[in-house]
Amino acid sequence: MFRRKSLSLIGLGLASLSVSVLFPNVAANAQKPIEITLVSYAVTQGAYSKIIPQFTADWKKKTGQNVIFKQSYGGSGSQTRAVIDGLEADVVALALAGDTSKIEKAGLIKPGWEKESPNNAIVTKSVVAFITRPGKPQIKNWSQLADPKIKVITANPKTSGGAKWNFLALWSSVTAKGGTEAQAKTFVDKVYNSVPVLPKDARESTDVFIKQGQGDVLLNYENEAILARQKGAKDPYFVPTDVNISIDNPIAVVDKNVDKKGTRKVAEAFVKFTFTPQAQREFAKVGFRSTNAQVAKEFSKQYPTIKKLVTVKDLGGWNQIDSKFFADKGIFDQIMRSK
Repeated sequence: MFRRKSLSLIGLGLASLSVSVLFPNVAANAQKPIEITLVSYAVTQGAYSKIIPQFTADWKKKTGQNVIFKQSYGGSGSQTRAVIDGLEADVVALALAGDTSKIEKAGLIKPGWEKESPNNAIVTKSVVAFITRPGKPQIKNWSQLADPKIKVITANPKTSGGAKWNFLALWSSVTAKGGTEAQAKTFVDKVYNSVPVLPKDARESTDVFIKQGQGDVLLNYENEAILARQKGAKDPYFVPTDVNISIDNPIAVVDKNVDKKGTRKVAEAFVKFTFTPQAQREFAKVGFRSTNAQVAKEFSKQYPTIKKLVTVKDLGGWNQIDSKFFADKGIFDQIMRSK
């Protein structure tokens, strides 16, 4: 009797062994979760809070594997430095391609990352909006921002991608209409003379304006203004349509990190997922301009048409922009020293 039981147990053990030999990854990987880290800029959190659960459900359905996301949000410039300094991001979704290129130059992302995804890896777009206060005079023209009586709230372009876009929009509001660079610098200098504080990122600048009550007008992403309105904010906002800047936001896999951690497959799948109509609708719901033509059409009523949309290419590309405007002793530093 004892001998039969022992043989039966041995048989079960052999059966188990046979499964392991034939399907070596089933037991090891079928339920083993995988963890990836998304590093993004502050104002994308609302969209990714919807997109990530949809992706994890889709990945689970396709592979049987759970994906755990670690997420980090902050000023795009600060996030860029954090990744270069050792924050092991699998995916970076930053406010501007110039920040992603800095991570590339640090050896963490392979050259050519822009070609790995649709639209040169630009996953969302936006423009600059003026957010003002109920019952106060409305500000609808770039030139009004130079009035010394108007206190302007914008973030610090040394730490915030959104603030770089604001700066470039201010500059372009002069040059795109035929003004000289000297005239543009004079105008931008007047605006920054009326900036009482420089928050570190776009979300913090919103808090300074809304929660702390500082300033008369907030320069921010159009998508932030739309999202605030959806949440019940009564603050009027206006999108300048004569001239504005095309705010192009890229996404990329951090090659060195995913290869080190063995997460490339899921990281690449997530990046690909962000371009699907499903994910693009979530971006559009919180105010981003979609890069998917059909989704953009579905949400077209919430976006005014811009007559002159200045692009990074028009300004010479990010290498030239950073060197000219935002590097040490660049035009931004010159303006701040004059305050």
